[in-house]
Amino acid sequence: MKISLIPKKTKSRTTQKRSIVKAITYRIVIIILDFTTIYLFTGKVNIALGFMLISNLYTTVAYYLHERIWSGIEWGRKPA
Repeated sequence: MKISLIPKKTKSRTTQKRSIVKAITYRIVIIILDFTTIYLFTGKVNIALGFMLISNLYTTVAYYLHERIWSGIEWGRKPA
């Protein structure tokens, strides 16, 4: 599987399933970073876990809604 940093030109729109999977994989990375950062600052697992859980619940929903809104905006898209 080849991964390219340059997006392929496509006529298709982003599906809801794709947005959900992107949100989940992004949140996994952010969860790890949040926990690590808070743990390094506080040295306390309970504080790191609490912050990680609460912040990632509402930010996951916000990311998903943001992604769906932008998938419907034509601004900045070039015709195929």
